[in-house]
Amino acid sequence: MAEPLAEPLSGVTVAVLGGTGPQGRGLARRWAGAGLPVLVGSRSADRAAETAAELAGATGGDVRGLSNEDAGAAADVVVIAVPYDGHADLLRPLVGALAGKVVVDCVNPLGFDQQGAYALPVADGSAAQEAEAILTGSTVVAAFHHVSAVLLDDPEVESVDTDVLVLGDDRDATDLVASLADAVPGMRGVYGGRLRNAGQVEALTANLISVNRRYKAHAGVRVTDV
Repeated sequence: MAEPLAEPLSGVTVAVLGGTGPQGRGLARRWAGAGLPVLVGSRSADRAAETAAELAGATGGDVRGLSNEDAGAAADVVVIAVPYDGHADLLRPLVGALAGKVVVDCVNPLGFDQQGAYALPVADGSAAQEAEAILTGSTVVAAFHHVSAVLLDDPEVESVDTDVLVLGDDRDATDLVASLADAVPGMRGVYGGRLRNAGQVEALTANLISVNRRYKAHAGVRVTDV
């Protein structure tokens, strides 16, 4: 049975939009296992319901599947976990549904070629800043960029040992998102600066992919002396 939730997360429902993909599904698994009510969002409500039923059975947690819009509207905190090429198209119809909510953007704008992964330029500076420009009524926080989807969704992995850099312009919102990281065994949320600094955090994912390919690992990030 999961430990009681820390005070900042008491009564908080999290929606993961793109929750049927590798990253989103893994995050949903970990938060459900930690005792948080989780909504899995997808373009297909039926597909979301299938994934939610699997995760509820595996974790014993409160997991439901809905369309992206319905999941976002019903949650307190909304996590965006979709490929960058669908990022803006997902967000534009959700401006109203996500108004007044904390939105956590963990999207990495990356390209791939024969030399490996590389960061893509983003007109707004980063995917998180693009989200902020679209979701004018939401509080956008950038986090969870460097967490291995493979480790997150592996039920045999009990501890996901990594720090999570949390970036944003609202102290209460960044503290809340850091608490989401702290809820997962092995994870630790660390404040990483203002949202304007999200670009280099997103881009660092390309370096970690190179590390993982060279060393056949699932590397994360640890911040020392904190």
